[in-house]
Amino acid sequence: MQNFNWQRTDLIDESEEVVVHQTKEQKEKLEQSSGIQIEDRNAGRVKITDVLVDAEGEKQIGKKEGQYITLSVPTLTLEDQEGFAQLEQELLVNFKKMHADLAWQENDKILIVGLGNRTITPDAIGPYLIDHLHSLDVIDEKFVMYAPGVTGQTGYETGEFVAAIAERLQPKLIIVVDALATRASNRLCKTIQLTDTGIHPGSGVGNQRQEISYEMLGIPVTAIGIPTVVDAPVLIADAVETMLRSIAARVAERGKPSSKLSLSSWQPDINKELDMTLVQPIFGEWATWTKEERQQLFEETFAGSHTQLMVTPKEADYWIDRYAKLVASMLMDWASDL
Repeated sequence: MQNFNWQRTDLIDESEEVVVHQTKEQKEKLEQSSGIQIEDRNAGRVKITDVLVDAEGEKQIGKKEGQYITLSVPTLTLEDQEGFAQLEQELLVNFKKMHADLAWQENDKILIVGLGNRTITPDAIGPYLIDHLHSLDVIDEKFVMYAPGVTGQTGYETGEFVAAIAERLQPKLIIVVDALATRASNRLCKTIQLTDTGIHPGSGVGNQRQEISYEMLGIPVTAIGIPTVVDAPVLIADAVETMLRSIAARVAERGKPSSKLSLSSWQPDINKELDMTLVQPIFGEWATWTKEERQQLFEETFAGSHTQLMVTPKEADYWIDRYAKLVASMLMDWASDL
């Protein structure tokens, strides 16, 4: 069987080695054995995961050495002004911390690169950001903004365009904004990843392009990414997992007052620890498998035509525009203090 990477992700906190750190003991073991330090914290409704990867950690998980900060509001909706405000504020706070050691001079320039294809909505956040920055009444003179398009449109590597501009401009910092891929449908358009390691354009959807990083350019590169797409089979696996846990929870609660006294449609708590053997008489032994084992089954089942399908929210155009404005606003606030 051909080995497809059907759970592609650009988010470091979705890497297998990072996912398994739920308990304190697991986190300490991970830090000692693999060179990865993880800190989880909350700021209001924003969940923040701070991951530091050293040289040994890079070998272990295949993510570059450096700092990764993931900010997420799991309950975020398009109408949630409070959630977006908190997310922008925490992005600003962490962006400032990440660049606190840079010593700015009066004539220093900042190159902002909006990656992506503006004709494909879930990939257009970079170009949209550049549009929003140009539309602002006050554009900081420190900023030089550029949306290079994608290789399929120009015929040239995006990294080559960025390298040419960087060589001529010699900016103090390069900020790259791009859409990412996630392996969890509930994180679509609800998460921002900030990293000082640069970026591989298109890596989350299987395209390997020239890296944009300090190692390639000799200039610090900060990447801001928002996950906007997920592999189609992941949605199926998530739906099956939710269905099995929901049925198991209902069977476990059957006969208890909590299920009989509810004035509205009763919904069980599927996030607590459940005895999955309760649904084995209904679905068979596979229902008691671990989530990872069931995912392997889906990997084998969908190893054909579904492997290239990527899914995005139906309101993707609104989400992309909203995040482009959020990042633009954050960058203006940050630049005002330089």
